[in-house]
Amino acid sequence: MRRITLLMTALLIGLMSLVAAGEPAEAAFSDRAQDMAKIAGIRVGRTDGNVRIVVDADRPVAYRQTVLAGPARIVVDIQNAWLAPTVKRSMTIDSPFASAVRIAQFDRTTVRIVVETSVGKDGYRVFSLDGGKPRLVMDFGGAPGGAAAPRQPETVTPPQQPSGSDADDADVENPRDKGSIDRDISKIIGLKGRKIAIDPGHGGSDSGAIGPTGIMEKSITLRVSKEVKRLLEAEGATVILTRTSDTEVSPKGANATSVEELEARCDIANRANADIFISVHADAFTNREVKGTTAYYYTKGSAQSKRLADSVRTALIDSIGTLDRGTQTSNFYVVKHTDMPAILVEISFISNADEERMMNSEAGVKKIARGIADGIADYFG
Repeated sequence: MRRITLLMTALLIGLMSLVAAGEPAEAAFSDRAQDMAKIAGIRVGRTDGNVRIVVDADRPVAYRQTVLAGPARIVVDIQNAWLAPTVKRSMTIDSPFASAVRIAQFDRTTVRIVVETSVGKDGYRVFSLDGGKPRLVMDFGGAPGGAAAPRQPETVTPPQQPSGSDADDADVENPRDKGSIDRDISKIIGLKGRKIAIDPGHGGSDSGAIGPTGIMEKSITLRVSKEVKRLLEAEGATVILTRTSDTEVSPKGANATSVEELEARCDIANRANADIFISVHADAFTNREVKGTTAYYYTKGSAQSKRLADSVRTALIDSIGTLDRGTQTSNFYVVKHTDMPAILVEISFISNADEERMMNSEAGVKKIARGIADGIADYFG
């Protein structure tokens, strides 16, 4: 009995020491955040037809910039910084100089900004303004000689601020109390290190739906999924595709039952311990005038699954401009038997000639993939 008592005492002391050890680590991170720049907003505007992107901070920032290709984009990493959760994570830009901007917490101390642009290395500039309200400025556009346009007075649209205490926290002029930092730091998430399972619907002997000109759903879902994979991996995520070619996923191939085929897809995501699962499909209906985008999650699914469905559906519609058919519940096997937040997205209707043409075009595939990737980034952001 005495031996049991001693063992229980030792175990209790060990557990208490673990708890005690965890508290300073959390406190240390909050203390470190006090010395990091808070990125409180991002806005887009125009000066003389050129595009100006302004990133608001609560103190001067250090940054690095990189030019990437395929697609062409400018990457700016703000160092020793954290992103307030109220900041909008992505915006489309109607300009020949820049088409979109995304911002996310890349790692624990880096905020990454990605701008999709068609300008060359001499067609943009990045600089910081430290007087008054510190901010990072990115100008994109053309000027005589191909150089970036000279700096003009700012005419950018002020960022929309939510009402209430969250708005106060987003105001760069307000003092930053340690409690608000703790709340905001707990929400910092980025794509880097995330594990994402993408399921290209159908494949092999299962063509899926077929469009008016004979385009098969299975080929569109695979092309889109591969492009989504490329985009997400460029942002630091790990992406698992349930299939990478025109084949069945089940080891039984064409001999597998429909349940065995779907089970194999779920198994891949579950074994990989993925953070999220997205099954990509194209819808169809007998009435070929019907069109639009729909996202589904399990009828008894989690709030995270619904939020993922909403994020992907909204971003996809923003990207391809199709009709919004809403987020709906379902009992689809792949969203029911996966162990993580899971959705099935119907890009649009392959039975509609216009949407079939869009989905089968190279530009359409890129827009679809960008929308899905942006929705995933919004979910994690």
